[in-house]
Amino acid sequence: MKFELFSHVSWPEDRNPTQVINELTEEIKFGEELGFYRSWHAEHHFTRYGIGASSMVLATHLAANTKKIRLGTAVLLPTLHHPLRMAEDTATMDLVSGGRLDVGFGRGMDNWDYKAYNIEWSESQARFREAINIIIGLWTTPDFSYEGEYFNIKNTNLVPPPLQQPHPPVYIAATRTQATMEFMAKTGYPLIVGQPLDTADAIDQCQRFARLSGEAGQQASLSQVPFTRFFHVAETEEQAKRDVEGPLSWMLDMISWRHSYETGSEVYDKLEDWRKTRTSPRPDLERIYEKRAFVGNPEQCTTKIKELEQEGIQHFVGYFSFGGMEHSKVMKSMQLFAKEVMPHFD
Repeated sequence: MKFELFSHVSWPEDRNPTQVINELTEEIKFGEELGFYRSWHAEHHFTRYGIGASSMVLATHLAANTKKIRLGTAVLLPTLHHPLRMAEDTATMDLVSGGRLDVGFGRGMDNWDYKAYNIEWSESQARFREAINIIIGLWTTPDFSYEGEYFNIKNTNLVPPPLQQPHPPVYIAATRTQATMEFMAKTGYPLIVGQPLDTADAIDQCQRFARLSGEAGQQASLSQVPFTRFFHVAETEEQAKRDVEGPLSWMLDMISWRHSYETGSEVYDKLEDWRKTRTSPRPDLERIYEKRAFVGNPEQCTTKIKELEQEGIQHFVGYFSFGGMEHSKVMKSMQLFAKEVMPHFD
């Protein structure tokens, strides 16, 4: 079992962006010291939900502050960028990090990120496939050419090439979209599981991925899948839930709040004002604790991860730092995890 970190790089109203980045950097450096294998971060745009808009710039900063922990994108949105630029940026990042880059691709959750880029969500599936094919082609093929619906590339050589050969490891995110699952299964790239799905549904998704991959002649398995859960461990279950209540409510409310905007975003408004007039139901935290988040004492958290291990999962991604969780509590949870949970796994 390998243990990994994840962050949306969220920006609550009581923080400033510099503080967010500095604390994230400290957490990843600490994770490296504790033996975490990899750290993932997300790309989002125009929202406090996540300020990792320029994923390769952020990844390069993290690479400069670490030595061996792998750095992953969960996920890059290739639908929003020119694939030539993305191929160059990822290859350069792989080079300067000493070959520590893992590239997770995804389409994003919905139309939110697309509007300002003037790209139709209805085009996202076709753009997604085309961009990934181009990026991987540029990574691997001299004088690469491609004629597609959205991009035409002629006799192009990528400089610099990625350090990892034939290219950095690729992962693809999918939740419920059958077309994405089928594309992923045919390519043979592993699934990456985020925190939005309930754990049982996420396991079903992994099994479906493995089945579709086998039918497509690929050798994918659940052991390759990074499996992410909201995570917090404390000395007692009661303390863990007290620590998590505010940050988890912020994350779940942000999803509802940001979708209430037809144009613009929530960046310069106040969450508490929206909460006073909300029309959506309040988050059921107890249900989240039961179905989706791993929150509790060391024994409880160990048991939940053991259950994933029995299903074949070998990459557990702990979403320790979310929703403005106090930095000292994140660090304490990571330390307790390393001391009391990690030793129960090979």
